[in-house]
Amino acid sequence: MAYQVLIADDYRMVRQMFEEILKSAEDRYTLAGTAENAEQAAAFCRSHRVDLVIMDVVMGTGKDGIEAAAVIKECCPQTKILLVTSMPEHSFIKRARAAGIESFWHKELQDAPLLDVIDRTMRGESVYPAQMPEVWLGNTVSTELTARELDVLHELVGGASNAEIAEALGIAERSVKQHITDMLNKTGFKSRLQLAVRARSGGLVINDSIEAFGSNE
Repeated sequence: MAYQVLIADDYRMVRQMFEEILKSAEDRYTLAGTAENAEQAAAFCRSHRVDLVIMDVVMGTGKDGIEAAAVIKECCPQTKILLVTSMPEHSFIKRARAAGIESFWHKELQDAPLLDVIDRTMRGESVYPAQMPEVWLGNTVSTELTARELDVLHELVGGASNAEIAEALGIAERSVKQHITDMLNKTGFKSRLQLAVRARSGGLVINDSIEAFGSNE
């Protein structure tokens, strides 16, 4: 019996591309349906048999794919999930693993063909890229930033103050200031706002909209 697959992506052309991939293996996979956002995907899984969800991480407004996957896992724990993205956001892989998502495929990296990842996932494997793609941030590349600097940058893009970042990460406020200074030195940017805006526009960090930044922070 062929596996029932739900495709969730906000771009019609991407959904069609994934549909064509499934058609090339119609002996193993059947299209159960499509969804344009994460909420539709979760609702579909509640009312239909779905063996695998192929879902984009970033889909406009509302829940992202990782949040929706957690909801699907709660109501339909037998459903496997394969997340896909074109964004280099550094936290996606860690969040996906924490949510119990089986596999992750990056549209730009393509370490393995999507159909191969689908097959391996349905055989019980967990398939993830070794790392997200390297992107330029000012004068440096993303891999030159430390894990802690990326954590600070993620909070910074969300508009958090130094005190709020320190509380969120459980570190001293002076450490936050030092991490931001180090990132400014590496990237060559002149302000924390410029650093945050460039990190967000380049897709390295996706967080809430950037708010006002205090000049004394």
